[in-house]
Amino acid sequence: MKIGLQTWGSHGDMRPFLALAHGLRVAGHDVTLVISTFDGAAYAGTGAALGVTVRVLAFPDMAPDQAVRMTRDIYRTADPMRQVEAILRLGMAPVEDELFAAARALCADCDLVIGHHFLYPLQTAAEQAGCPYVSVFLSHAGVPSAFGHPLGDFGRTGNRLLWWLTRRAFNRVLKPWPDRLRQRAGMAPAADMVDLWMSPSLTLVGVSPTICARQPDWPDTVQVCGFLDMPNIDVEGAIAPALAGFLAAGEAPIYMTLGSWTPGDTDEQRATLQLLTEAARLAGCRAIIQGPSWQDCGFMADERILYVNAAPHHAIFPRCRAILHHGGAGTTQAATLAGRPSIVVAHIGEQEHWGKELRRLGVAGKPVKRRSTSARQLARKIKDVLASPAMAARAETVGAAMRQEDGVAAAVALIERRFGGAGYPVPDA
Repeated sequence: MKIGLQTWGSHGDMRPFLALAHGLRVAGHDVTLVISTFDGAAYAGTGAALGVTVRVLAFPDMAPDQAVRMTRDIYRTADPMRQVEAILRLGMAPVEDELFAAARALCADCDLVIGHHFLYPLQTAAEQAGCPYVSVFLSHAGVPSAFGHPLGDFGRTGNRLLWWLTRRAFNRVLKPWPDRLRQRAGMAPAADMVDLWMSPSLTLVGVSPTICARQPDWPDTVQVCGFLDMPNIDVEGAIAPALAGFLAAGEAPIYMTLGSWTPGDTDEQRATLQLLTEAARLAGCRAIIQGPSWQDCGFMADERILYVNAAPHHAIFPRCRAILHHGGAGTTQAATLAGRPSIVVAHIGEQEHWGKELRRLGVAGKPVKRRSTSARQLARKIKDVLASPAMAARAETVGAAMRQEDGVAAAVALIERRFGGAGYPVPDA
């Protein structure tokens, strides 16, 4: 089949689609991936190394101070719904026309399109063109079920009520964005935001089944495929000599990263790195602290703390004692895959959900909120995790189970089962 994929967001939204695109290509399909990303990384080169055609669209052009304000405003907003609305308003709406044009081109040229569940321009284009469409959720938090809710499990009746209220809030706060695009495209408003996110043909939940069991009330069109990833030197790079030397020089460290939520502004990043540094020193542990501009911020490594711009998580996490991170989907699953416990510093509601899931699994304590945490609080969280042999053992058990999974292979099989294998005609959706 000729398959087009489209995604938008940070590195954690790019990598799963690179992995899936590569898996589809290996299975014999003709694959094109269109991306729009915050981080400006050289994904076209990565795609070429994987044998995948990657087209990079512009992300909203923001001055550095605008980007800083956007990030700060989002994580300082307590209302998760308003956080998502701000991401749509500031991160997607300014490039909506470019995203929609690229989506329409994919639909015109492909037998099937696959997209990030949040990417309403692709959903709209696929519906308009009558092109079969697969939706990919990188978190299970947005898939309704009477058996659970991101806020907790309140029994089937309570969960149904919460989801009814949640869907009403989605429709009130978020649905105006796709509806405006649909109106310009000559289409009727969407009936429901969650229904728009989910494909009537196939919705893949790209989360490890060890973390997320498929719920009994999900329709057959919703399937848990597993973590979409591919530990690969072309994607991550190798462990740098300085990093290898630090690892060999003493006890295993903790790894500290806030991922794409690390501030880009030098002053803001300095404050963040200072917070993490003080927490590590108060906890009395060795640490690797990730910060893209740590040198510009004036930090110096010593025998206890090493600063890095970035590091290959899949290679480095198994060599650490624990991972302090922001609770992004990719970092969460990378830490869990490595068999290491987590300390989650959540910036937005989805990250807090991941923190709660890790706590439910017994591989993390209660997540903390970035907007209100302190070095002393983080140090206590680190000490609690490092002092728990039970948590370390549980993390090893969960990681071992995850390492038996192959989310990409499962996703490719589900897609081919629904739409036909390589070289076969696509049935009517």
